[in-house]
Amino acid sequence: MSPKSPSPVALALAAVEDALRHVDPDRPSAALPHLRAAQDHLTRAIDEAMATAVLAEGSTIRTAGSLAGLSENAVGPRLARTSLLSAYAGPDSGRVTASGVERARYDLEEGRHRRTDPGADPSRPMRFRARRPT
Repeated sequence: MSPKSPSPVALALAAVEDALRHVDPDRPSAALPHLRAAQDHLTRAIDEAMATAVLAEGSTIRTAGSLAGLSENAVGPRLARTSLLSAYAGPDSGRVTASGVERARYDLEEGRHRRTDPGADPSRPMRFRARRPT
């Protein structure tokens, strides 16, 4: 029997810890890239935890978002970046809706759940980029 592979949440949290190990609080400018990486990994952990809550625990999108401190409208695109629910995102909207969650639950129950590789490089959230250097 092979050992159970770590969950996407556990993998993201391990990456957070690794990034924070490289932070030297006495050198803020050198710490910033590591802090940014830790924040990105923590966002990934939150997204994967929300996906697990709605898929495996039966939570609603609204409840999962509320627990994470997000509005209901912010949750769908974030779920679309997760390993558990990315295959259930709307092709035009790029977000997971309640009907996508219901389909994923049904597929999971029937043993046909489509899951993406947790090690795959997910689409990253949009970030502000200045048009010109300051």
